Amino acid sequence: MHLTPTERDRLLLFSAAELARRRVAAGVLLNVPEATAVVADAVCEAARRGARHVEAVAEGRAVLTGSQVLPEVPYVVRAVSVEAVFADGSRLVVVSEPFGPVPDRDDMPGAIVAAAQAPGTRSQDAAGRAERVEVEVLNTASVPISVTSHFHFFESNARLRFSRATAYGMHLDVPAGTHMRFEPGTTTTVSLVPVRGARVVVGFSGLVDGPLDAPGARDAALKRARAWGFLDLDRPQSAAAAAAAAAHAMSGPGDVR
Repeated sequence: MHLTPTERDRLLLFSAAELARRRVAAGVLLNVPEATAVVADAVCEAARRGARHVEAVAEGRAVLTGSQVLPEVPYVVRAVSVEAVFADGSRLVVVSEPFGPVPDRDDMPGAIVAAAQAPGTRSQDAAGRAERVEVEVLNTASVPISVTSHFHFFESNARLRFSRATAYGMHLDVPAGTHMRFEPGTTTTVSLVPVRGARVVVGFSGLVDGPLDAPGARDAALKRARAWGFLDLDRPQSAAAAAAAAAHAMSGPGDVR
């Protein structure tokens, strides 16, 4: 028997829906693919029997209730879309809220609920604001320099002059995936926030390559930065260090550091 791709898809949908209906009969709560198949199959069958668009939507909405699906399904499947064949041709049918109205609740599966805050404690956001610092950054290079949001700012381009010690363990306080651009000869004030999580940095300019808070890591990184010629607002720079900084900056990947 020759079947068109559309007919094969319809048989696959029916098979999935039939399996799901057997599970409903056995008292099994349906998951997302099973519940979606039952609703879509009901719509397609209504259309094939000659129902109008609005009638097919009504059948799709009535075939299952929230009690027949897993608790998270109504929150995940807010609408079911299926291409159904009506008497006058194929049309897209969208069944919104197929398992009944879904209330906005804090206790829905997967919800993140903030714990009650003990008196006298600070929220994470407040703690983050308290730990934020501002530094003035001068681009001494002849080309623009860009620094991305989560680059360890302490290790940013050697031709940027700012307080390296202040920037240790910090990154730019800008949205993830964005960057800041520093124009040649221009001083820019930036906000920095601490690196979170395990606080391990690897790569970048190679000044740390490990845990930020390991004993002696900060002093060792500052010593490397001085030796490799990274400009530092807190320390004067010798001619040899300036030459090293220029060479290090030129060896970087473009203007993004």
